[in-house]
Amino acid sequence: MRIAAVASALPENRYHQSLITAALKRHWQDRLEKPALLDRFHSRAGVHYRHLAFPLERYPGFETWGQTNSAWLEVAEALGARAIDAACRRAGLAPSELGALVVTSITGVASPSLDARLINGMKLRSDIKRTPIFGLGCVGGAVGVTRAADHARAYPRQAAAVLAVEVCSLTLRHDDLSTANLIASGLFADGAAAAIVTGSERREEGPKILATRSVFYPDSEDIMGWKISERGFEIVLSAALPELIRTRLAHDVDSFLASRGRTRQEIGSWIVHTGGPRVLEAIQDALGLSSRKLEASWDCLRRCGNLSSASILLVLEHVMLARRPAPGTLGLLLALGPGFCSELLLVRW
Repeated sequence: MRIAAVASALPENRYHQSLITAALKRHWQDRLEKPALLDRFHSRAGVHYRHLAFPLERYPGFETWGQTNSAWLEVAEALGARAIDAACRRAGLAPSELGALVVTSITGVASPSLDARLINGMKLRSDIKRTPIFGLGCVGGAVGVTRAADHARAYPRQAAAVLAVEVCSLTLRHDDLSTANLIASGLFADGAAAAIVTGSERREEGPKILATRSVFYPDSEDIMGWKISERGFEIVLSAALPELIRTRLAHDVDSFLASRGRTRQEIGSWIVHTGGPRVLEAIQDALGLSSRKLEASWDCLRRCGNLSSASILLVLEHVMLARRPAPGTLGLLLALGPGFCSELLLVRW
């Protein structure tokens, strides 16, 4: 199986971090007891710019979860179609050739699900195999590629699309002034990315998927995720996350690589989701990597923030277009998310 192409689709509203910080301070006004704390969180998020689905002045007008979820569906469908279409063009195939569609998002819900709307809107095959995924958050894009690879292994003449699309700006709770929400307000952004995974009997080129592994950490549900109520999504973000990474990740990566007769030292390309400075630093510490090894992730974080499930695909796109390793180089795709869990993919460029 190969990753034939990746393409992103970002909203046209692009703001410097300082403008978003100022807008939130104006919105919260006296309710924000320590404005300097918000400044500190935002300035240390490692983010310079973020793309948002709507102009900043629109957000105070969203008053209910129903309104934000309807807006999510509209934006997600538009961005998703753009991303899939662009990825298909880069891979040199028509969307009508896709045999499977995996869609992951954690920032909204719908039934019929988003994939059904995309199939109708893009006139995809009526026999396409569809897999909507909710709840995986930042690990969703990597899991989606794994599921697409499973399909391509079973159907080697087919191509599968993975779409990760998030509208994180619509999940910000205006009544939540917790530390977790203030941190999230400076980190997450909006956008979509799609990848095309092809079977072994197709002509498309791209990094070859050699192996995948999913790792679940028992009794870690409170590390990251949502608390969902009639008011919408409330961010769960535990300070224990970096320590979990430092104590568990190296063993899991080494075990995975050893199962393929490989070691960390043989990996020449690291593609890691943009989880934020503390997450990236913890990954570097755990795996003994310099910040230069994760420069593609740091760069995407600066330019776009954290796009949750789409982040890993955004980094992969950046590497494929601007930092492509030499042929034969081994690469590792790594993402972490609610559960708590990690997803690993070994590829050869």
